[in-house]
Amino acid sequence: MATGDVEIEIVSDPKHQQNGASNANPSLNATSDQSNVVSDVYSAAAYGDFEKLREFVEKDGSSLSKPDGNGYYALQWAALNNFPGIAQYIIENGGDVNSADLGGQTALHWAAVRGATPVADILLQNGAHAEAADTHGYRAVHVASQYGQTAFLNHIISKYGVDFDALDNDGRSPLHWAAYKGHTDTVRLLLFRDAYQGHQDSHGCTPLHWAAIRGHLEVCTVLVHAGTKKELLVKDTSGFTPAQLAADKGHRHLANVLTNALKESWEVKYCAGRFGIVGYAPILLVLIVLLVLLFINTIIFAPNFTKISAVTGFWSWVSVSLAFASVYMFYKCSRKDPGFIQPNIRRPNDAKDPLLETDLSNSSVWTGNWSQLCPTCKIIRPLRSKHCPTCKHCVEQFDHHCPWISNCVGKRNKRDFFVFLCMGTTTSLLGAAVGMNRVWTEPVVLNPTEKWIHYMATRHTGAVLFIFLDSFLLMGALILTVVQAYQIAKNITTNEMANARRYDYLQGPEGRFRNPYNHGWHRNCTDFWVHGHTTDDEIAWPSLNQTVQLP
Repeated sequence: MATGDVEIEIVSDPKHQQNGASNANPSLNATSDQSNVVSDVYSAAAYGDFEKLREFVEKDGSSLSKPDGNGYYALQWAALNNFPGIAQYIIENGGDVNSADLGGQTALHWAAVRGATPVADILLQNGAHAEAADTHGYRAVHVASQYGQTAFLNHIISKYGVDFDALDNDGRSPLHWAAYKGHTDTVRLLLFRDAYQGHQDSHGCTPLHWAAIRGHLEVCTVLVHAGTKKELLVKDTSGFTPAQLAADKGHRHLANVLTNALKESWEVKYCAGRFGIVGYAPILLVLIVLLVLLFINTIIFAPNFTKISAVTGFWSWVSVSLAFASVYMFYKCSRKDPGFIQPNIRRPNDAKDPLLETDLSNSSVWTGNWSQLCPTCKIIRPLRSKHCPTCKHCVEQFDHHCPWISNCVGKRNKRDFFVFLCMGTTTSLLGAAVGMNRVWTEPVVLNPTEKWIHYMATRHTGAVLFIFLDSFLLMGALILTVVQAYQIAKNITTNEMANARRYDYLQGPEGRFRNPYNHGWHRNCTDFWVHGHTTDDEIAWPSLNQTVQLP
C-alpha cells in the first residue's frame, strides 16, 4: 500500500546555480557579507534587501514578472520568507500574484509553507487565487496542513473563506494531510471548522487511516472523539480498518486504543441505561447501604456479641450518621453540574456557519493554545477545560470522569467530591475501628484445635464480612482522598497529572514539568475551600511556550 508521502517541494537557494547551489535557507543564513550574496532581484527578495531590490528594478531595469532559470519568481521568495513590504513592492512593479512555477505553485503556496500570514494578506488582497492548485492538486490549504501551519490555515479560512475540504488529485483533503503528518493542532482546527472526516482517497483511506498508519496516537484520539463509529469501521481498498492498519504497521498500543474505541461506541449504543451510561454508581450505593445494614445488625445489635459499651456505642452512631451524610454527598456530587460548557450547535436554517466567523483574536477566553478548540462541542474553551467523551461535554477545570459517581469531577463539584471522599474515609475508618474493637474484646472460648480466626468466622460471620468489605472500601477511599488532597494543594488536576507532557502550558524551561497555577499550598487550599475550586485567573509564572498571557 502506498504511504502517500508526497508533498510540495520548495527549493530554498536564491542564487539558482545550475550546477547545484547550497540548500541553505536564505532567511536563516543571512550574514554580514549579504551584499555579496544578493546579486539579482530573486536573492534580494529572498533576503529581504529592499534597497538592493529597488536598485535592480529602478536603476538596472530588472523585471519582476519573469522567472529565473529554474522557473521561480521573486514574489515567491518574498512570500516564503515573509517579507510583506517587498511583496507589495513587487506587485506594484509588475509582479503577478498568480504566476506559477514549473510545479504549478504560486506565491501563496510558498507563503503557506512558512505560515507567512502578512504576505498572504498582501497576495489575497491584490487578487491572488485562494483556490489555485499546483500539478498535484495541492492548494494553499493542503500545503499549510502538510507543514502544520495552523494559524495561517485558520486565518485564510476565517478571513477569506477558502475551501478547507478541497481534495487534491489523489482525493485527499487538508484533514488527510494533517492527520498523516501528525499535526494535532491542525487536525483540531479543521474539525472545529467542521471538516468532513469521511472522505476516502484513491486508496480508500480516511484521515483516521493515515493517522493510524503513522502511529499518531493523539491525532487518532482527536479524530475518534470528534467522529462516530462509522469512521472506525471504514475499510480501505485493501480491506483494512484503521485499527487493522495500526496493528499491521506495528503500532500495537494504538491498535488497542482504536479497538477499544469501537467497543465503547458499541456499548454506548446498545448498553444505554446499563453500565455503559450509568457507570458504577448503583454498585457503590448498594455497597454503602449493605455496609450500613451489616454494621447495625452484626456490630451494634448483634445478639451473639456482649452488650456494647457507652463509648463504643457513641462512636458507632457517629459512624452511622456519617454514613448517611456520605450518601447525601454522594447524591449531591453525582447530580451536580461539574462545570459543563454549553456546546455550540449550528441550526439547520442558518445561512452561514458561525464558526467561520469566529475571530479567535477577539475571544476573551482564547490564550493562543490550539488545544482550547473543541472539535466536538465546537467551542473555544478555557485552557484547563477538557472534553469528556463519556458525558459528551467540555468540563471546566476537568479533573476526571468518575464512574463510581457516574459523573465528571470538575470546577463546580470538586469540593463536594472531596468532602464525599473525606466523609467516606472517616466513616469506613470508624466502622472498621468499632468492628475490630467488638471482635477483639469479645470473650472467646476455643477448642484445643480451633483457631481464633476460624472461631470468629463461624460465630460472627456477619461481623467478619463487614470488616472485610469495609476495609476494602477504606483502602480505595483513603488512596483517592490522599491523591485529591495533594492535587488540591498543588492546584493541579488528575487529568493534568496524567497528561502533563501533552499540554504546553505545563512545560517549563528545558521541557521540564512546571505548573503555572501553583501559588503555594496555603493559597491553593484557601481558594479551594472558599470558592469551591482553585483559581486559574492568573498564572504564577510565565510559560516559555505560552505566547499570550492568560486573561
